[in-house]
Amino acid sequence: MTNTKKNSTFGTLRVLYIKKQSHLQNRQQNNMIKHFSRFALNYGLIPCTHHLISAYFSLIKIKTINEEMVLNHLRNGQKLIVAIWHQRIPLVLSYARKFSEFKPSAMISQSRDGDIITNVAIRLNFRPVRGSSSRGGKEALSAMIADLENHQCAVHALDGPRGPRGIVKAGIVVMAQKSRVPVIPVYISVNRAWILNSWDRTLIPKPFSTVVIRWDNPIAVPEDLDNDTFESTRRQIEEHMKENQTRDDFALGWKSSLL
Repeated sequence: MTNTKKNSTFGTLRVLYIKKQSHLQNRQQNNMIKHFSRFALNYGLIPCTHHLISAYFSLIKIKTINEEMVLNHLRNGQKLIVAIWHQRIPLVLSYARKFSEFKPSAMISQSRDGDIITNVAIRLNFRPVRGSSSRGGKEALSAMIADLENHQCAVHALDGPRGPRGIVKAGIVVMAQKSRVPVIPVYISVNRAWILNSWDRTLIPKPFSTVVIRWDNPIAVPEDLDNDTFESTRRQIEEHMKENQTRDDFALGWKSSLL
């Protein structure tokens, strides 16, 4: 075998080894999170976890842009559907309390991990609606739309609960279309964070980091959409939010897109 072929073979084996190790690390990390979730639920540790999260986030600096516009909008009795990327949810666990007076609804998966998120959401005065694209999705989406008839605010993860990352699913368009409530994008960036090996590359802010939360202008979704205009609307929201989120990330020092 020539040196060129040997180098090519070794290179291929090295790439396969690295991919296998990354896959194993991903599985170990996911299993650790699942075991912790089960342990916390089985032994009633949710209050302790909540206090630990609050203590940890006291080390994080929060900066906001256009927040007063959103708060005034809601305090004037108007409605909003808040659109965020799934990977950014941990960045706003402490900040979310600022909107507790409006008791926002939020779709949370029916998985065991969703159980612990539901407990945290309730403590933040959010109202969980259980379901996802894979389990109970249609019922949960209908419940979210019906809920907006009597409440002002809903929060929706655009690409949750299983991705693909950075791809806006149809649910946000259906929700805005049928409820006749505008979508308001929120861009959440952090200057220093750990990136988990999850499908969404979840961002966990490092101690003493800075999180910047920027609210965009509301986006109205027409009630009457055919198939082509529906897909065009979905794609426009996706492109608009990815472009703005990436720009904010770059402003905080990231060199490539996190979505």
